[in-house]
Amino acid sequence: MRCPITTEEITVEVNDREIRLPAGATLKDALKAADAPYQPGTAIGILKKEGRRLAEEVSEYAIKTSKGEFRIELESPDSSSRKLWAESFKKYEGTPVRWAGPEAVAFGPFEASIKPVHGVQSFENYDVFLGAGGFDSRNTHLIISRKKHAAEYGTPEEASFAKVVSGKNVLHSLSRGDSIQTIEALIEWEQLAEKSCTTELSTPLEAGMSVYTYVYVELSRNAPAGAEQFYALVREGTFTVDFVASSFISDNSLQREPVPYENFEPRTEGAISVRTAGHGTGKVYVSREDRPSSLVHSVVGHVTKGLELIKLAENGQKLAVETLPLQIDLLGRSFEEVGPVLTAIGVELVKEGYAGEDAVIVKQKPATTLEILGEAKVNAYAVPRSKLVEVEFYPEAPKSLDFFLHSLELKTKKVGALPVHMVYENTYLFRAEKDAVKYMEIMPENSPKGKVLAGEIGITNQSAKRMGNVGVKTVEDDLFGPTGEKFSSTNIIGRILDLEKLKGIKEGDVIYISEAKRPGKGEEKEENCIPEAGRSPERGGKLLPGDPSPDRPVQMRRDA
Repeated sequence: MRCPITTEEITVEVNDREIRLPAGATLKDALKAADAPYQPGTAIGILKKEGRRLAEEVSEYAIKTSKGEFRIELESPDSSSRKLWAESFKKYEGTPVRWAGPEAVAFGPFEASIKPVHGVQSFENYDVFLGAGGFDSRNTHLIISRKKHAAEYGTPEEASFAKVVSGKNVLHSLSRGDSIQTIEALIEWEQLAEKSCTTELSTPLEAGMSVYTYVYVELSRNAPAGAEQFYALVREGTFTVDFVASSFISDNSLQREPVPYENFEPRTEGAISVRTAGHGTGKVYVSREDRPSSLVHSVVGHVTKGLELIKLAENGQKLAVETLPLQIDLLGRSFEEVGPVLTAIGVELVKEGYAGEDAVIVKQKPATTLEILGEAKVNAYAVPRSKLVEVEFYPEAPKSLDFFLHSLELKTKKVGALPVHMVYENTYLFRAEKDAVKYMEIMPENSPKGKVLAGEIGITNQSAKRMGNVGVKTVEDDLFGPTGEKFSSTNIIGRILDLEKLKGIKEGDVIYISEAKRPGKGEEKEENCIPEAGRSPERGGKLLPGDPSPDRPVQMRRDA
């Protein structure tokens, strides 16, 4: 007689989606089974909660209504109503406002195992309690006091079990027709038995674990320039955790890149903010805790999914990021590429400049995604592709390269303008429109030794008078650098790949610079401007949880 074969399974959550896996499954197995958004090398958060401990110790809850969110904090540890709330609060989701008056607002009815008592009771401002209409527990309501008063609601003997601690303006705005949408327990991290953030996909999983693979960010229409800064920061689809504090994490990649102050609002948990003045200008922060508004932190968006990953992230890790709306970036593209896509998402394309078959877009107006969407129109300026010069940058000159990228705004854009300052013999001199020499240093680094190769780009460092000049030679030179300076006054930052594109340019012209795709980067992650409406290329065109609907404008970033 054969014994039946049984396969033990475990249940885990991946990005709030419950899945079943065979016992002994790994993180990699979970990602595959859930078809989860993930970028190789990014960190993944793992939590394991102890249900019994949470039921006993969670004291704060967020109640989201059709008018906004308010929060309550539980009191009276021995109260029967408190215990009932902890066991049953999820059942109250969807409950409508039954009545609302100056003294209180009530949600219900629903059935609850309370023992109502007769008699008038006194209630303080923002007390939360359960009351039975007609003293019938099958007609129970969740009642919240709006002001100090006395009344008979059919409450248990110990009436109040919680207090409203935030969102009191929302409470006062509720009326008939409103309802409770969701109720979430706000779990303190100390109450989690196990938590980790890892890049190791072989990590074994256990039953009851929750896995978080990405962060979903909604950008604020009140901060179009700041949102564009965030798009530039996560161009590769990742947020780098450069600094970790108890109340925030930050990515410092765009430090010193100026951003206007646009949006004054509290930096609530999950808020994305950009520092606009003082030390650290350009840094992007994600709040782990509620913090007040700041005159030097402009709020540009909010994390709407994956806040757990923000709280678990460790210094030096990268986090996968998705955005809504996705960026509209036309630079480096042809009119033929972007025209049909813009039409599909309801944005009018106005062509300016050169209109030949080899036209390439080098400027767009409005410059920001949110302004384009708001106006449903974009002006795109193009030049012949011969004026778009691809450059391979050298990592051996990091500070000089930072100066160059900052001067041409290539840290936040894919194409930068470089005016021609002077042309003589086999030498071309350029001067960036942004006069960064007034506030940035160019210390000697990566100076030529022996000779300068044709096509190499040099910057005059601060040991010479013409600091900040940019130059290129079309021939090798063993005496002077690309800017005509001696080798010790020259920093080499990269090389132009197609020197033929410099032929015929003259003083006063403008060439446009873009970074050449590096092997293993450009080949694996081909860049696109914007996708087919509503499609996410990171998973073969699938929509992400929380993605815009197919008729919403989105951007196609590099494939993961």
